[in-house]
Amino acid sequence: MSSPRQSTTEIEAELLAFLESRVKVSLDADADLFASGAVTSLFSLELVVHVETVYGVAVGGDELKMDNFRTVRSMTALIERLRGNPTTGGADA
Repeated sequence: MSSPRQSTTEIEAELLAFLESRVKVSLDADADLFASGAVTSLFSLELVVHVETVYGVAVGGDELKMDNFRTVRSMTALIERLRGNPTTGGADA
């Protein structure tokens, strides 16, 4: 499990590495993963499990929506929000 003290940049880098290792294409943190076809609905379930397992958060209720998983930046913001650490414009605090 990753450290709760990871910076925004570190979380983004880990998510990008995970995604790129799975989909075998280079991605940008702002790329729409669903529109690009990089993430399918089936893979999105694996992505939710990855976020919960690696970052020690529980994604449920209103947080379990496509927009929270659309980009690496939106996933990073979700992780930080669930950890009680809201992002400030995607930059490290």
